[in-house]
Amino acid sequence: MSRRSLLGALGALGAGGTGLALSACGVPPARVAPGDRSRTDLSEAEPRVDFANWPLYVDVDEDTSRRPTLDAFTRRTGISVRYREEINDNDEFFGKIGPSLINRQETGRDLVVVSDWMAARFVRLGWVQEMDRARQPNVARHLDPQLLDPAFDEGRRSSVPWQSGITGIAYDRRRLGREIRATADLWADDLRGRVTLLSGLDEAFGMLMQGDGVDITRWRADDFHRMCEHVEELVDRRHIRRFTGNDYIKDLASGDVLACQAYSGDVIQLQADNPDIAFVVPEEGGELWSESLLIPNRARHKANAERLVDHYYDPETAAALAAWVNYVCPVPAAREVLASSGDEETAALAEDPLIFPDAAMRARLAIARDITPRERRELARRWNTMVGL
Repeated sequence: MSRRSLLGALGALGAGGTGLALSACGVPPARVAPGDRSRTDLSEAEPRVDFANWPLYVDVDEDTSRRPTLDAFTRRTGISVRYREEINDNDEFFGKIGPSLINRQETGRDLVVVSDWMAARFVRLGWVQEMDRARQPNVARHLDPQLLDPAFDEGRRSSVPWQSGITGIAYDRRRLGREIRATADLWADDLRGRVTLLSGLDEAFGMLMQGDGVDITRWRADDFHRMCEHVEELVDRRHIRRFTGNDYIKDLASGDVLACQAYSGDVIQLQADNPDIAFVVPEEGGELWSESLLIPNRARHKANAERLVDHYYDPETAAALAAWVNYVCPVPAAREVLASSGDEETAALAEDPLIFPDAAMRARLAIARDITPRERRELARRWNTMVGL
C-alpha cells in the first residue's frame, strides 16, 4: 500500500468512510470481521504484555522512578510489562496503528488506552477484541455501574475504563467574587472576554448542550446546531476569549481567565496551588467521560493483557492509582481503601467528590451519546469553523 493510499484510507475512516469505499480503491475493507481479529495467544510461552498509555497516567515513585502498581503486577504474576507513554493525541495514535489493523497485522501492542469517543471508532471498525471476563473477576465485581453500558460498547464487552473524569466549570472564586452554579452563569456580563471553552468537538459539545437543556444520552443533530448558534453569538460578541486545549490551566492560574470549561482532574492539581479555584458540575448537568483500555486485534498476549486490566480493578491497586492521578476512579470500592489509610492526606482523597462523586453530583452526570461516523463530517465542519481549527 502506498503512503498516499494509506492516508486516504485513514482520512475516509475519520470522516465516516466505509469498508466498501475502501475496497473500491484497492484498500482492504476497514471493518474487520470477528473471525479475523484474533491470533494464537502466546501469553503462556511469553510471560509479557506490551502496554501503550498516555504520559503521566500511572503512578510513579518519586525516589526510584519505578511504577509501583506495574511492578506489583509483575511480582504477583511473573508477567513483565513493557510500558510505553506513546499516546499524546487520539487521532495521531489512530493513524499510527491504523495501517496494521486495516491489513490484519499485529500492532506491537497488547493493551492501549484511548478516549471513549475514539474507542467507539475502534469498536465500530472491529479493531479490538472482546475481553474474557472469566480472567477478570475484579472487573465484573468492581466496575462503576454508571460506566458499565456506554452506547458504543454495550456491557463493556470490548473496553474497560482506565480512568474517568468530568467536564464541568472551573473558576476563581476570589477574583470573580461570586459563585457559579449553572452553565448560563458563564454568559453573564461580568465574564465578557474572561471565559474559555474547550476546542475539541468531542470534549466540549456534551456539557454545552446540557446547558441548553438537552439530554445528551439521546441528543440529535438539531440540538447540536442550536447549541452552535448560541456559541457563535457569544463569539461574535467577544464574550468567549478563546477555545483551548489543556492550556486553560495557565490562563486560569494567571487570572487572564476567570471561568472556563475544564476537566475535574486538572482542577484538583490547580487547587493544590490556589484553594480559591473551584470546580462545579452545572445544575443542568456535566459530562462524565472515560479513557478506556482496549486489546487491539491480533495481540500476541491477550490473556496477559486481560490479567493486567483486572489487576487495576483490585480495589487496593485502584486506590493507589487514584491517589496518584486524581481522576474519577472507576472502582468505587477503592474509596474505602483510601479512607482507611493512616496518612491523613491520602485518607482525605476518599472524601473528594472529584475522585469519588457523591450521589448528588452523580445525579447531574451523564455520558454523551457519541458522534456517529455518518454525523461526524457535517458536525466537525461546523464546529471547527466556529473555533478556528
